[in-house]
Amino acid sequence: MKKIMACLSVLALGLLNGPVQAAEPVSSPGNTPMPWAYAINTPGVEIPFAFNVPRTVPDSEVEFIFTNPRNLYEPPDWHPDDHPVMPEIVAKGREPVVFACGYCHLPNGQGRPENASLSGLPEQYIIQQMADWRDGLRRSSEPLHGPASAMQAIGANATEEEVKAAAAYFSGLTPKKWIRVIETASVTETVVAGWMYVEKPGAGSEPIGNRILEMPEDLERTELRDDNSGFIAYVPVGSIARGEELVRSGNDGVATCGTCHGAELRGLGPVPALAGRSPSYIARQLFDLQNGNRQGLWSPLMADVVARLGIDDIVAISAYLASLDP
Repeated sequence: MKKIMACLSVLALGLLNGPVQAAEPVSSPGNTPMPWAYAINTPGVEIPFAFNVPRTVPDSEVEFIFTNPRNLYEPPDWHPDDHPVMPEIVAKGREPVVFACGYCHLPNGQGRPENASLSGLPEQYIIQQMADWRDGLRRSSEPLHGPASAMQAIGANATEEEVKAAAAYFSGLTPKKWIRVIETASVTETVVAGWMYVEKPGAGSEPIGNRILEMPEDLERTELRDDNSGFIAYVPVGSIARGEELVRSGNDGVATCGTCHGAELRGLGPVPALAGRSPSYIARQLFDLQNGNRQGLWSPLMADVVARLGIDDIVAISAYLASLDP
């Protein structure tokens, strides 16, 4: 018999109604050359969601009833036996600004295209990134991208103890294969809701062009915050092989990614893993580094790596890294 837990909420339309103001953005709002990586909600688009009725997901022994559609302090935990007990800051957050980490990044730390996968990242790396958010050294190249703006606010308000608790929790998790990468010449037409791409009603098809389109495997389960339901990344034909060449051979004599991130790209000391991570996230970080919007402690090590990357390079590198097992 499934147990009905306390009434919770799910975000049917997005992380926030709108972005928190980003600090001193370098780029103009809505004007990055990679809008596919900085997905901004399409006005007037809502994802249908059934409230006030028991909801379930596959392979879970619990049920939840969702009421308020924008409560960021009670993420549903569909698989509590699959991870350690979440610290309070991960499970509940702290009102009014520090959202529950598990809401956006999920209880298993796998994350979504609009944010970051934290599962298995080095504890010290997570702590340093929160310090960079707090100190204004990390910001998005697209000020309208709400999730990054939210992280600026969280970084400014989270306590040292909260950061340490969250970092210890997520670093202790084991990442899993989360993204299925498919090379294709065409994709379905899409809109953006919840800061991610979803199929447009009555959609036809269109060329993929020089971009990556990352979408839920199962939109309903993703909206239910099911941390056992991952994503599909559609990438241009040939991009995985080209990305492998760039990653393994370097670009114009620059050191290969494996020099710092490990031979298997699964991290090295405090340096984060790249294998199996969201291509949308990877692309944003490369572009943010290239354009001076990510200036944290270790960012100077990336300066030569990103300096001469074109958008086609970023697409290929991101596609290849996402295709690897974490």
